[in-house]
Amino acid sequence: MAAAGGEPSCQSVSDELFQNFYTEVKQIEKRDSVLTSKQQIDRLLRPGASYFNLNPFEVLQIDPEATDDELKKRFRALSILVHPDKNQDDPERAQKAFEAVDKAYKLLLEPEQKKRAMDVIHAGKEYVEHMVKEKKKQLKKDGKLVDVEEDDPEMFKQAVYKQTMKLFAELEIKRKEREAKDMHERKRAREEEIEAAEKAKRDREWQKNFEETRDGRVDSWRNFQAKGKSKEKKNRSFLKPPKVKMEQRE
Repeated sequence: MAAAGGEPSCQSVSDELFQNFYTEVKQIEKRDSVLTSKQQIDRLLRPGASYFNLNPFEVLQIDPEATDDELKKRFRALSILVHPDKNQDDPERAQKAFEAVDKAYKLLLEPEQKKRAMDVIHAGKEYVEHMVKEKKKQLKKDGKLVDVEEDDPEMFKQAVYKQTMKLFAELEIKRKEREAKDMHERKRAREEEIEAAEKAKRDREWQKNFEETRDGRVDSWRNFQAKGKSKEKKNRSFLKPPKVKMEQRE
């Protein structure tokens, strides 16, 4: 199921996608710790980029515990690599990659935003540690060897990476849902406000017309009453009994 705006939900991004991407990135990083401009642009605009790029540390390829100076140096180096001026053969994609880097850097400059991102990182690690503990507990209960793949530091790191990405995605989906709900509420409130204003306008116009035509209505009523009285008098004149003629005596 896709999230709002056509973005993939955390459920739609398979573990296989995580696995392939993680392996690919690690191989590239081993080969070249800086990467070329094209490689960085491809990395930042890969399929599912809107999902992976929710993690600002992933975008900048920097350790969450890095100092502010290290963060600044990393941003400067990466922004130069993907800047449109340096990639005039592909300026549109370079611009999008540069915007992703710039957004991640500015987010990490905000103490509160950085803290939230760090909280997600820590939550991902704690979740994996808990799951490993539960796995070992179940293995021990079943009388099996208490060995899990996450005992390998690289596999543990990969598990944390995948869980962290899912947490970032879940938060983004919830944010968009809240945003859509707020927008709907604002729209409904605005429609009610417009309707109330139109009703008040109709009421004012009705009152104005009522006041302007009051004198005319009063005059009409007076004329009606006057005509009624005149007609009543006329009718009463026809009701007078005829004069009785006296009989003549012979």
